[in-house]
Amino acid sequence: MDFEYSEEQQMLADSLRRFVKLDYSFAKRRNIARSGNAFDHSVWSHLADMGVPGLTIPSEYGGFGEGPSSQLVVQRELGRGLVLEPVIPCAIAAAVLARYGTAAQRATWLPALAAGQRTLAIAWLETASRYRPESVQCAAVRDGNVYVLDGSKCLVSHGHCADGWLVSARLDGCVALFLVPHETAGVTVTPYQATDGLHGADLRFVQAKVPVTALIGDAACGIVALEHGLDHGIAAQCAAAAGAMERLIELTRDYLNTRRQFGQPLAAFQALQHRIADMLVQKECALSMAYVAVRALEEPDLSARRRMLSGAKVVVAKAARFVGQQAVQLHGGMGMTDELEVGDYFKHLAMVDVLLGDTDYHQERYCAAMDA
Repeated sequence: MDFEYSEEQQMLADSLRRFVKLDYSFAKRRNIARSGNAFDHSVWSHLADMGVPGLTIPSEYGGFGEGPSSQLVVQRELGRGLVLEPVIPCAIAAAVLARYGTAAQRATWLPALAAGQRTLAIAWLETASRYRPESVQCAAVRDGNVYVLDGSKCLVSHGHCADGWLVSARLDGCVALFLVPHETAGVTVTPYQATDGLHGADLRFVQAKVPVTALIGDAACGIVALEHGLDHGIAAQCAAAAGAMERLIELTRDYLNTRRQFGQPLAAFQALQHRIADMLVQKECALSMAYVAVRALEEPDLSARRRMLSGAKVVVAKAARFVGQQAVQLHGGMGMTDELEVGDYFKHLAMVDVLLGDTDYHQERYCAAMDA
């Protein structure tokens, strides 16, 4: 796989880095996170003007029709700034609708997603599912021209501010996927803020009725469509984590060059240089695995794709934990304060392991794919 950016990708990366540096300061991010808002709509509109939400959406629906490699470019740069906007949830939803949505669903939602006019979130986790997409207790029953949904979903990223959700539910013994608008009656949304500043929500469906046109594809393809979207999410998350690690190492390097002890900067001590080198090695491993995850999205063999994605997720989560912990330790007592940015990066990187499947789940998935 070619790791070099194309000219267009490099221009996009440069534009996003300038945006994060000039228009998305860390003070602004903290204000957004602590204001109770899930994200800043003006920032979201700016990202839409830059083509971020529509990057991989087909051109006939107002997107740019780029491949997964361009998503890596975007997520790596947004990860550097810990951008709070729902780029990954919308990318997951767009991937599902582009491949498995009906013509009406694609025509209604994809142009709006590409223009930043609407957002979608993926509601697939349940309290007892342990990341397994097939472990669904939420039920759907057809009643004439509607489906009736009953059950609960948890940890829905950006769930309370989304204009709709892709909801997995058990229908006639299969896992089906439904596009449920936010205004649907019978849905209770409980929002909260997560450790890393992002917002999530729990959803409760009580006799929630959606039209038959809300079914994505058919009941038999629901689990396949869901896994397709989650795979895109894993690849995007790996790239964002690599970007966050990259920026955190820069901040730690600058701190060691500035902080002085015994008449010289901390960066002059060889033991600390070795620790920075170890962080760089882990970051490079994570970035390499992010490329592997992106490559997996084009892999036709299901077992190979699962091995590549789960392997990448495990390696990136391990690297994220290592880099975050080392950065806090190298900052000393300052690393535990709210004064510096390092704490925000540490919390963000600590969450990489538990989002979209933790290490235990992906190791199990990797072994099952190997057996297959």
